[in-house]
Parts: sequence; C-alpha cells; structure tokens
Amino acid sequence: MQRRDFLTLPSVAGAALASPNTDGLPQYRVHSSYTPARQPGMPGPFPGKVVDVHAANSIDPGTDKVDAAVVAEMMKQGLLALTGEKDYRAAWRRFIDPKDVVGIKLNCSGAPKICSHPVVVAEICKQLIATGVPAKNITCYERFQDQVSSVKYPTYLPDGVNVWAASSLRDAINGYDPRTYVEVDFFGEDDTRSNIVRLISERFTKIINVPNMKDHGASGVTGCLKNIAYGSFHNVARSHRFEKTNTYSFIGTLASVEPLRSRTVLQIMDGIKGVWHGGPFLHQDRFRFYPARMMFGTDPVAIDRLLTDIIEEKRKAEGAISVFNRSMDYVKKGDFRKDPNTNNFIREPGHIEFAGGLGLGVFDKSKINRKEIKL
Repeated sequence: MQRRDFLTLPSVAGAALASPNTDGLPQYRVHSSYTPARQPGMPGPFPGKVVDVHAANSIDPGTDKVDAAVVAEMMKQGLLALTGEKDYRAAWRRFIDPKDVVGIKLNCSGAPKICSHPVVVAEICKQLIATGVPAKNITCYERFQDQVSSVKYPTYLPDGVNVWAASSLRDAINGYDPRTYVEVDFFGEDDTRSNIVRLISERFTKIINVPNMKDHGASGVTGCLKNIAYGSFHNVARSHRFEKTNTYSFIGTLASVEPLRSRTVLQIMDGIKGVWHGGPFLHQDRFRFYPARMMFGTDPVAIDRLLTDIIEEKRKAEGAISVFNRSMDYVKKGDFRKDPNTNNFIREPGHIEFAGGLGLGVFDKSKINRKEIKL
C-alpha cells in the first residue's frame, strides 16, 4: 500500500457536514498508509443515535460498589435498543465478528479513583466471549502501565483476556507505531510527532471505546473523543502545556487518523460514576458524582454533546463556573484541584463541534436521536 502524506483538516471532513474553520489553527500533517473503511467506525452505522440507559441501583454511592448483574442488563438493553436486534449476541455481531481481534480502549487517566470501571469492562468481555470471540483475541489497552496496574483489571476479567499498556515509562515509545503519526509544531517543542499505539495499526481489527463521564481542565470534558484520541497516541499532553491550549483541534484530528477512525466501531460511555471538576483526576471526593447511567452508540460526537450537558448541569447545581467559561479571570487564580471556580486552562469544549465538522459525528442537538431507558 502506498504511503500518503496529507493535511488532515480539509481532507477528512464529511461531505454532508461543513468543514471547520481552520484559520489560525496549527498545521497538522498525518502520516498513514491506511485507507478508510467503506463505512468508518466513527460515526458508524448509527450517526446521531444515542441510547442512554439509567439504573439507579447500578452503584451504591455509600460504598462505591457496582452491581454486576445490573450492569449486564444495562449493556444488553442498550445494545438491543441501539441496533434493533432481539438478542444481545446478534446486537454485538452488528459490530464484532468472532474472527475479530478486539481492542477495548480503557480510560485510566484518573485511576484508580476514577476509570473505566472493571465491572463494566469485564461485562463487555463476557458478552464478547458469549458471541464467539475467543478471550485471547480481546485486549484491554491504555497508554501507561502504572495507571492500568492500579485498577487490577485481571482480577475481574475472564480468563485469557489480555491487559496491555503501551508504555512502562511515560516517555517510552516502543509501544507506538513509528510509521503512523500526526506531526504538528505547537510551540517549538523538540518532539513534534504523536505516534499511534502500535496494536491499533498492527493488530486490532475492531476497537470498543469505554470512556467515563468527566470534566477536563483543558478540553472542557473528557468523553468518547478525547479518550479515543489522546488515549491512542504518544506525546499528546504538549497540546495543553500553556493557558491557551490546542485541544480544540488536536482531539478531532487524532480521532480522524486511520486506521483508528475506521476500526473504532462502538462507544460505551461508562457513566456509573463520574467527575464534575478536576478531571481527568479525582482530586477531591466531593467532586465525584453518580450519574448511574451508560450511553451506547457509534457516534462519539453525539454522545459527547450530551455528556457536556450532564457535566454542565452538575456544575451549575454545585455553583461552579461553566465549562464554557473562557475568561482569563478564572485561569490559575487558585488551586484547580480544590476550587471549582478556578480553571487550569482556557477550556475548549468546542472540540466536540470541531470534530463533528471533520465528519466524526452529529453535533446539532436537534438532530440527535436520544433514546432513554430506565431500569
């Protein structure tokens, strides 16, 4: 296959969506030899469709204990409603074939206090195995070994399922593909390349994205887009080194890179518990909250658009400034880890709309089909 070098922003925008305004944005160059699938996994076969399953008894806020049986039913009902199938195994097969090598993208940036819950991840694996996927063909992956190890996923997962991290040390690059990367110079940094996780380009045939419901000091929220983008590439934190960040355009650009875009076929938002301030970490227990819900879809933009409302409503109820507040009056004027009326950066929740302009999904809330289920 012939290698192609191309500027990402104008080239990947969907024909049915307006291309985002790239004036004044960094110049991104994608190096990839992979061509898009006929129907890329993002936005996938269900653009603009989100199934929101709420179960108040999925978690006990007093003990943080998650009910595995309730989670299993939430997952089955969510997938059935998303696909229209009558059997959960048939629903899974709309996305995953028994011959696939499956990657499950964890979110462990705030582990062990806040992460893709091991009960949720274990249930995904159990249901995949029930549809015929061998356990050895399932790998739960993340960037950093220390974060993954802190959650102790293997004690929850079915025998044979793999847990893998790209880096044992934060700057190690052996777990990344040297041939597939995004090159961009944000501020004259020495290393201007962000390489994709090696297993994404070389092994996985399908990817399931499992983010949390979290706010984020730089991007506004951490949802499907940020988890699959920043969590699948090396050298990404440089985008928010200074008060004015590049998260607005970098997140969508990374998520658009092939083969990541085509192989990410399902979004399962773990909203059993979340973080309304201080994300991606849980600096204070009082910033934890319990949405007790999960969202299902193939469209990361649509899910993240709804996530923004959830985080924004919770912050408003707590008397915190909006995730849309971009005033420098609140930036680094206090301790972000303790004060919900302080920002570390100028937040960029607009990254979700920008990603929609790249063809990754539906941002317009009036065009999002949200089906709510209460168990």
